[in-house]
Amino acid sequence: MSYISEIRKYIGNAPMLSVGATVVVLKGSKILLNLRSDTNTWGIPGGAIELGETLEETAARELREETGLSAEKFCFLHLFSGPDFYFKYPNGDELYSVVALYLAEGVYGEMKISDGESYELRFFGREEMPALESRAEKIIEWLIDEKQI
Repeated sequence: MSYISEIRKYIGNAPMLSVGATVVVLKGSKILLNLRSDTNTWGIPGGAIELGETLEETAARELREETGLSAEKFCFLHLFSGPDFYFKYPNGDELYSVVALYLAEGVYGEMKISDGESYELRFFGREEMPALESRAEKIIEWLIDEKQI
């Protein structure tokens, strides 16, 4: 069971802080997104850190769990936090996220859904973005501003 799930046993849906990593996988100028099963919106692969993990280890684990892919290297891009990274899940859980954004370099493996957290994986260009989860939308805006995609 994840650290977040353990804490939720004690605090229910109350707002809490979560630190995690989000991973940008690019194919040319297109970014890999996952259609999330918890919100039915598109997001960027990533998730919360577990006790004893580094953020880079979190990035590697989440990429592998959510996409089946691995990377030779993770390049730190930016740290996001604050009111734009508040999220209320459909089940009522409230979360203030601190998100370390990484670019996956040397990506390899077979892309596949294996953890039940996604319905679909697909690459999108900046002109064809689907309905995004709010935190992913802020990250995508930053990536476009920084000319990453």
